[in-house]
Amino acid sequence: MQNILKNRYINREVSWLQFNARVLQEAADENVPLIERLRFLGIFSNNLDEFFKVRYATVKRIEQAGKTGKSELGGVRASVLLETITKIVIKQQSESLDILDAIENKLEDENIYIINEQQIDQRFHGFIKDYFIQKVSPALVTIILNDGVGLPNLKDSAAYLAIKMLLRTGGTQYALIEISKSMDRFVELPSIDGNSYIILIDDLLRYCMSDIFNIFEYSEISAHMIKITRDGELDFESDLSKSFIEKLADSVKHRQIGEPVRFVYDKTIDESTLQYLMDKMGIDSKDSIIPGGRYHNRRDYMGFPSLGRKDLLYDKITPLPIKGLSLAGSIFAAIAHKDYLLYAPYHTFSYVVKFLREAALDPKVKTIKITIYRLAEISHVASSLINAAKNGKKVTVSIELQARFDEQANIGYAEQMEQEGINLIFGVQGLKVHSKMCVIERMEDKRIVRYGFVSTGNFNESTARIYTDYTLFTADQRVLKDINKVFKFFEINYKIYRYKHIITSPHYTRSTLYKLIDREIAHVKAGKEGFIQLKLNSISSYTMVDKLYEASRAGVKIKMIVRGICCLIPGVKGMSENIEAISIVDKFLEHTRLFIFGNDGDPKVYISSADFMTRNIENRVEVSCPIYDPEIKQELIDTFNICWNDNVKARIFDETQSNQYRKNDLPKSRAQFETYEYYKKKLDR
Repeated sequence: MQNILKNRYINREVSWLQFNARVLQEAADENVPLIERLRFLGIFSNNLDEFFKVRYATVKRIEQAGKTGKSELGGVRASVLLETITKIVIKQQSESLDILDAIENKLEDENIYIINEQQIDQRFHGFIKDYFIQKVSPALVTIILNDGVGLPNLKDSAAYLAIKMLLRTGGTQYALIEISKSMDRFVELPSIDGNSYIILIDDLLRYCMSDIFNIFEYSEISAHMIKITRDGELDFESDLSKSFIEKLADSVKHRQIGEPVRFVYDKTIDESTLQYLMDKMGIDSKDSIIPGGRYHNRRDYMGFPSLGRKDLLYDKITPLPIKGLSLAGSIFAAIAHKDYLLYAPYHTFSYVVKFLREAALDPKVKTIKITIYRLAEISHVASSLINAAKNGKKVTVSIELQARFDEQANIGYAEQMEQEGINLIFGVQGLKVHSKMCVIERMEDKRIVRYGFVSTGNFNESTARIYTDYTLFTADQRVLKDINKVFKFFEINYKIYRYKHIITSPHYTRSTLYKLIDREIAHVKAGKEGFIQLKLNSISSYTMVDKLYEASRAGVKIKMIVRGICCLIPGVKGMSENIEAISIVDKFLEHTRLFIFGNDGDPKVYISSADFMTRNIENRVEVSCPIYDPEIKQELIDTFNICWNDNVKARIFDETQSNQYRKNDLPKSRAQFETYEYYKKKLDR
């Protein structure tokens, strides 16, 4: 790993794994409520699954193509990087198992017991047998393995119990049991003497083996869990007779049988069973083979039951209203006079739905245009748009069908919208539409007036409860005129528009950001103060990293808050000594993108859908929106400073990527809690 870190940049994949290590730190943190710690373990596992489906799979394709991949991988050979990833993951998996053991011991102190099939009290026998017959058995998928028959394709990221039976007649019979997603992973058993008991469905199945395999006469039976992760890339057919939606739907189905990129197994499985399964699946030693614990798919811990124990969970916050913006009155009437900022989850997402519902009903509204990347499973946003179409509004939706791992949900909503006469735009050829914006046109005094909103996050009611995101409601005709041009670009891709206010990818983000950075460099050279403050999910574009290095060498003071990947190395003399960078991982997922440029005392402030990644700058449609309202501008600067001053959940970025917590002698400041208090105080003023 040290060789990978001796460059001008931290390797992207290594940096991502260190982000996931920060998630694991939350699971290990004894100050985090116990059940929340279990859920962080689930997030860690889920993140790792997606990493292997996407990033590991990409590196593996580079290696299989016989390329070094050095230019794409930050100077690291693909084969070396694959080995490094596997070593890091094995270490992290081992740490996660130790953390899980520690949490389970703590749960027992709280009279909560996660038991296995060997620990089942006879008093649970009737409940478990009835539960198995009523809920488990009908959903069970059991595959009997035979030497002469090929193994069916195992589902991507599904967990299986690998069964080995030693038959009384001699010989061995193998089988697989799929742990179906339709079954609850955690089964709550009846409480006894005030104690709570949980059994994983895996162990309930182990307890019921004789019921599942009663047609076989065996002297011994064992069950060990395995899981296979497949390449998540979509491959499209060239069949011209199929629509884009049909091709995408077929491609999503094909993902289930993509190339294996990781095989995880219970390290206590016997060698003969492991080799039998690997031979059946065509897996060899060159693949990423990860020995694990007794249980896989620990992502399911994200849904660990609350058990009525509020004391073992974070206190739920009540989303606040936005000062001056009433859900009871007209949103349009309010924003006609001034802009308003929604900061989820501290503010209620209901304002977004209210805006769309008002637009759907208002006779003066003629058109609604919106971009959609990820929708909630039950989406009030989608239903509001359908409602608007039913009321005769001209509704245009740019829906990104290739939002990774949400394709199926977006296809479903696209088909519903199409049936209701909504004009659908399926992105732009070669570009994902990742911008988050809406503009409506309303007839007022015989002229068109625009209202709208721009956001850093998806219009998704579910994620708005746990993702931090800014949404600007505005009737600023300058900004909305520019946004309307982006929708024209969706319709006529060959025409590149000029924008006076917003910054757009793929045509202008890099050049405009360079100009803003160069302006700070010029201020410093003129003897003035120059500073840049950035809040991002990730920075992996080496050209953007180099530009920030250039600014640092010129003396521009740069503060960066980066949740995830950070390929930039701060604090290196002669290269980045004027750059400081931290990461905050806490109760909510930090998702805001915020750019602040000093501008000689008159800061330029932007909220954005774009990270400093090559894909956001060159391969996606992104929008960064300027903030002109002085109160909101100050509000954004304030919330950045609150995050920057965190000394509880902030980790320091440095060359070692060791995720050291920031420690100082200042009073304890936990950014997410301080931000909520900041907005509570604003309501009282």
